Amino acid sequence: MPMLGGVRPPIASLVVLLLVVAALTVIGLDGVHVGQVPQAVLNDEQQIAADTAVSVRTTIDVEASKLRRTAAAYPATSTSTTTTALKALTSSRKTILGSALLDRRTGRLLATGGKPVPLAGADVLKAASGHGRIRPRLVTSGGARQLLYFARVVLSAQQEDANQDQYQASSRTQRQWLLVVSETLPALRTYGDGRVAAVLDASGAVLATTARGAASPAAAGSGLPAAAARAAMESGRGADAAGSLLGTATGSLRTVAGWAQVASTTGPGDTDGLGLVVLTSRAVPVTTSTADYSRFALEAAAALAGVSLLLGLALHFMVQRPLLRLYLSAGRLSRGATEDEPTSLEGLYRPVPVHGFGELARIGRALESLRRQLLGQSGPEELPARRGPGCRALAVAGLLVVACWAVPMIFLLNRADAATAVPAPVLAAHQARTELAANRIRQSLDQSYTDLSDVAAGLPGLSRAAQTRVLRHALADHKQYRSLYLLGRSGGITLRVGEVPLRTLVHVPVGGGITTVNTSGRIPAIAAYAQVRAVRGKAPAAGVVLLGEIDVKALNSILPRPKLGSVWVTDGDDRVLAASVGYRAFQSLPDSGLTRLVRAVQGAPGTAGTANSAVHRTSSGPSVDAAAPLAQSGPTVRLGWHVVTAEPAAALQIPAVQAEQRTMLAGILGLALGAACLGWLHVVVIRPLRAVAVLVERLAGGDRRTVLHPVNHDEIGSVTRSLELIRQALAERDRAARSGHATRPSRAPRATTLQR
Repeated sequence: MPMLGGVRPPIASLVVLLLVVAALTVIGLDGVHVGQVPQAVLNDEQQIAADTAVSVRTTIDVEASKLRRTAAAYPATSTSTTTTALKALTSSRKTILGSALLDRRTGRLLATGGKPVPLAGADVLKAASGHGRIRPRLVTSGGARQLLYFARVVLSAQQEDANQDQYQASSRTQRQWLLVVSETLPALRTYGDGRVAAVLDASGAVLATTARGAASPAAAGSGLPAAAARAAMESGRGADAAGSLLGTATGSLRTVAGWAQVASTTGPGDTDGLGLVVLTSRAVPVTTSTADYSRFALEAAAALAGVSLLLGLALHFMVQRPLLRLYLSAGRLSRGATEDEPTSLEGLYRPVPVHGFGELARIGRALESLRRQLLGQSGPEELPARRGPGCRALAVAGLLVVACWAVPMIFLLNRADAATAVPAPVLAAHQARTELAANRIRQSLDQSYTDLSDVAAGLPGLSRAAQTRVLRHALADHKQYRSLYLLGRSGGITLRVGEVPLRTLVHVPVGGGITTVNTSGRIPAIAAYAQVRAVRGKAPAAGVVLLGEIDVKALNSILPRPKLGSVWVTDGDDRVLAASVGYRAFQSLPDSGLTRLVRAVQGAPGTAGTANSAVHRTSSGPSVDAAAPLAQSGPTVRLGWHVVTAEPAAALQIPAVQAEQRTMLAGILGLALGAACLGWLHVVVIRPLRAVAVLVERLAGGDRRTVLHPVNHDEIGSVTRSLELIRQALAERDRAARSGHATRPSRAPRATTLQR
């Protein structure tokens, strides 16, 4: 008989799958270990180093691109000299140590400013011979390491002749000067008390270092810089690789370090080839308490194994075996009712055993009644009404037994305490990363304001057409702006380039900085603004304030960072202006705990406040949350904005949370698989059994007209086919009895004689 379903597969699957869940419980919980330093602490230090490397890389990229833009925008004239040109090109840069202007073809030094620029080790001519941008170089001068930035200054042949008499301008092609400036390495900012940050070169030498709080830069001599440089070299240059290291232990403290390459993440960039590595380190307390989950895993697995075997035996003896006996009995009766062979007729004289309970017992009693009717020993009889639980109750009881194991695993056992599950170093590291995120956003907004101020400084005295050209050029150069426009004294827009402004607040801001220019709508409008000064003796400017609306997508794109979770930027009223996840403009924070945390960060009136962090219990488990003011100084300090982050503790590799997560997963798997297998059993066995029990009782009660159609190709389908053959035989006997012809009971004595 083909077995496309049947009673065996769901019962066997239930036992096997529950045993698999028991094995997974042991494997999963046995893999949770509490070391001296949790893995989450190492991961956080690695991410802090990576975030710091991003800040260093961004600073270098901004400096290099700003120098190139300044050189490209320099208005060369026939009266310009190399000295005046160099002064004009570098006057706005306050971090320059020295500068030089060279002839790009010969390398001849044309003008210098500030300290001597160390050009010998930079191979300037070779770098300038290409047609692409020239990347910064790391050089040594006076025992200190410096960065050299390069930019090409394009000159016409006429101007070159005016400045360099030795060249004959026989061609009208454009020629170039090469501008070189030297600067110190970008200043490091360290977040988190006791943390040390350092910038290393490819050999592991410390180029710059800074510390915060009680930290000491002694880590530079502990072997960690050399180890970090080796790890970075092994990871390959030009990749934004990062990692973590364990330092030496001192008493109850151990040094944890993270390293990250200062390299571009989106292809060739200005920092590629410098070989710079950021190293951060901090001493954290060593974990003395140990938690062993192996015993709990064995006990839970043994309990589930016992449940699976108990259910398997119960279903085998109470459902599977009785059903198989009914299948054999029904087949024996159908053969005795339809065949004339002595062995077939002999089967009618063997009583049908009644096994099991519920539907199985009802079917057995009905088959016994049909056997007697086939022999003519009795007529149709009404069987007693069904009473007591059936096979469905057995399946429900089995599910409850599985739930007795699974529900405590899901809701009660190994529950991580929100107050103690997250180690203090992890909470402090998350707060430091939130402050780093705030600094990254502040840098972006400050740069937007600086760029806009430079554009505004070039507008006075220009015609409307010239101002339009300047604004269009600035919009093309600065991709963070979606729209640039000038406001008149009445607050109206007098000149615009770019997209339609989102501005709804009609006012003329004073001074310069960052602000919001709408309070509702689908998109928050964040704008930088700067005053356009008037020029005496010339026509008044087309506008008095230049505004640049910052594309919120550009702001959102710098918020996500690995292992930082969801990030929001909120205004002074705790409304969301930007986020790394989906949000609605000016909505409240998604959790009241985050709102309370932000309000705790807010300082006294006139102050920016201080960062804070906490662990909150949510519906999905503990969450590590932090909030930090956007800025402590600069043009964005008066905004009162904050950066808020929330990361589920389950993603931080914290042992207590891992144990809770894997315990819950085991419970969910056990309950789901148990319900699935018992549901399968109900669909293919129990529900058809209930239908067959009703039909066979009606057949035993005299219903000869209802045709029994087998639905499944399994044991119950075979029982149904046998019952249909019995119905046909009984109907034929009844017709024969009404017409006075011989019936099958007449063959019964012959069968008895043969038997004797």
